[in-house]
Amino acid sequence: MSVLTPPAAARDERLAPRSLGRRLLGRPELGAVVGAAAVFVFFSVVADSFLQASSLGTVLYASSTIGIMAVPVALLMIGGEFDLSAGVMVTSSALISSMVSYQMTANTWVGVGVSLVATLALGAFNGIMLVRTKLPSFIITLGTFLMLTGLNLGLTKLISGTVSTKSIGDMEGFPAARDVFASHWTIGSVDLQVTILWWIGLVAVATWVLLRTRAGNWIFAAGGNADAARAVGVPVARTKVGLYMAVAFCAWISGQHLLFSFDVVQSGEGVGNEFLYIIAAVIGGCLMTGGYGSAIGSAVGAFIFGMTSKGIIYAQWNPDWFKFFLGAMLLLATLLNAWVRRRAEAST
Repeated sequence: MSVLTPPAAARDERLAPRSLGRRLLGRPELGAVVGAAAVFVFFSVVADSFLQASSLGTVLYASSTIGIMAVPVALLMIGGEFDLSAGVMVTSSALISSMVSYQMTANTWVGVGVSLVATLALGAFNGIMLVRTKLPSFIITLGTFLMLTGLNLGLTKLISGTVSTKSIGDMEGFPAARDVFASHWTIGSVDLQVTILWWIGLVAVATWVLLRTRAGNWIFAAGGNADAARAVGVPVARTKVGLYMAVAFCAWISGQHLLFSFDVVQSGEGVGNEFLYIIAAVIGGCLMTGGYGSAIGSAVGAFIFGMTSKGIIYAQWNPDWFKFFLGAMLLLATLLNAWVRRRAEAST
């Protein structure tokens, strides 16, 4: 008895095997990977010290400090929203932890815990305001950015009398908290910071959520077409509030690293960093319109940032040119990502 094979026209195209090239073109981070390779080769040629083993730790550290925040910002952008308060929220988290610990003369872990609750509340505030008011996320988070900037400076001067917090380096629990948020270790001549582990872990978790869970489908659906997603039962409001709280959680991690690295915090830090997080996500393949991107791409975008910021120093160029190179990379990466996406759509 012979088995009849359905004609080619009757086969479902979605079940047809895809070539490696087509699968690669479908990946959002492809353009970022190409760009990262180009940046690596460029600075390897123009800066002799760039390829030294000791430089690797410095580049990875610079990448991780941006990458920890770029991961949730990328997920938020995939969900169709922005957060302009992310940079100052990092500082707010550190200030809350430091001032609660110092003023209450308690164990530093008390300040860390209070900071976590307060920072998550800030993220929930952004998300709830967004879904309740229907205002653009640009307006909501710009307002939060301005309020937090004023609170960071005003409350710090009111409580501490200066623009920085008091030292908490001699308080109980500080060494243990520093081990969690700001420790480092040396492998050969490479000095590695614990933020690199936080970064890798967050990328892994975010990738799993996006590609292997129902919540990941909700994020893509909410960013692609919120009305259509809502019509088929996707909890769009809950998804977006959760994404803002994810940004807040990573801001808490970054804030604790800032505090336990130096044991004091300057109240004016963090302003402008939100654009670096967005740039890393965009370079990594996230669309400004939402519904497309990846956590791995944001990691590659942050790595490009780290290579560029330190490569300019190793090449002994004027660091004033850094913003120029960052802007040029943003434009080139956006154009490359758009080209890759058009090719991917044309090949399907």
